[in-house]
Amino acid sequence: MVLGFARQGGAIARYCARHGAQVVVSDLRTAEHFMDLQKELEDLPIEYVFGAHPPELLDGTALLCLSGGVPLEAPLVKLAIRKGVKLSNDAQIFLQACPAPVIGITGSAGKSTTTALIGSMARADAKASGRCVWVGGNIGRSLLEDLDKIGAGDRVVMELSSFQLEIMSMSPHIAALLNITPNHLDRHHTMEAYAAAKERILRFQSSQDVAVLGREDPGAWSYASQIKGRLLSFGLEPQVKGVGTFVRGGSVWLRNEQGETQLFETQAIQLRGQHNLINVAAACAICAAMGIAPEAMEEGVRSFQGLPHRLEFVRNLNGADWFNDSIATAPERSIAALRAFDRPIVLLAGGRDKDLKWNTFADEVSQRVDRLILFGEAASKIHAHMQKVADRERPLSIDLCSGLEEAVRAAVRVAREGDVVLLAPGGTSFDEFIDFEERGERFRALVLAL
Repeated sequence: MVLGFARQGGAIARYCARHGAQVVVSDLRTAEHFMDLQKELEDLPIEYVFGAHPPELLDGTALLCLSGGVPLEAPLVKLAIRKGVKLSNDAQIFLQACPAPVIGITGSAGKSTTTALIGSMARADAKASGRCVWVGGNIGRSLLEDLDKIGAGDRVVMELSSFQLEIMSMSPHIAALLNITPNHLDRHHTMEAYAAAKERILRFQSSQDVAVLGREDPGAWSYASQIKGRLLSFGLEPQVKGVGTFVRGGSVWLRNEQGETQLFETQAIQLRGQHNLINVAAACAICAAMGIAPEAMEEGVRSFQGLPHRLEFVRNLNGADWFNDSIATAPERSIAALRAFDRPIVLLAGGRDKDLKWNTFADEVSQRVDRLILFGEAASKIHAHMQKVADRERPLSIDLCSGLEEAVRAAVRVAREGDVVLLAPGGTSFDEFIDFEERGERFRALVLAL
């Protein structure tokens, strides 16, 4: 039984049906939402139930697989747990069946960029080794789509979300926990539950496995004493105990049992912002755990231009530079984006709140932003926090807009030559869009049409 038909659910249904399982897919939305996906799977004997999750779906069900958007509080999931039906998802099924060692990456911020960076470095290394490199999971496509083509000698780089990890009972061979900061509290409800979900990437490792932790992030580093296998760390400061990466004298370095190795100069990094320097240090530590040569790390970082919707430059309009950071779905991510610029900023923020705190965001905005444009469901909540901010050295203009399109029009009116116009919402996209990618695509289209 597959609950939730979107990307992950479709991958589960396809893989399990092709391998002989009797598959039923159920989604609360109507069949009209999935005409294209059903057509892709029309050659497979899959049964569909749309519009509801009736309890009788569990009759005879041996395995209940959840897409990422299906919470454990869903009535059918709670009933399945009471009945003793085993839970799984695409990531768990993949780990169980994958013949190659898997490198798994999770964190509250930076995991997609770090995952893609590792893929770039691993592909540079593969030119000499001849290995195939597979990158996916919570980023891009489900790796179940590629599982039948993966060989034992390949490298698999897999991004994992808290939604996937919370029901998993396996850990990757190399598991990286980048950071833990408040996020998805609308789903997990408490920081304790959210952190516990993230920690599961480490929980099932053995003494033969490797863990990589952000040593300057208190949430991630709190698990250092619980690591069962080898531990590597990453950070900016050179105070490294054991094996890890750091930054010194304009270069990224690796310290291991043999001493210190200069990997490359920071000028090789194509990404903007200190948070991306940390992502690079993380990728290098993980690649060191994989045995990737420094030369391949440098080649990978030099060729990596970044992912869409992550401080993505859209265009210059009348002397103002427009950037798309739609991935910023938590206040801390918006703060990181703001700190990447030292020019006057017009900030577009809002979307749907995830029950997160906005006070630090408000302080940062008061110091760095000249014009704030709020939109979506969270606009009034953010505005209330901004009203509490005192001791501003310069005035801050605030506009409240109903949605993204109105916010872009407001930004055009107030942007001046030399400004940065930055979409870094701090909230999710679900009040107006399917996901942050659709929001970013819409923002890009609106800006290019100006």
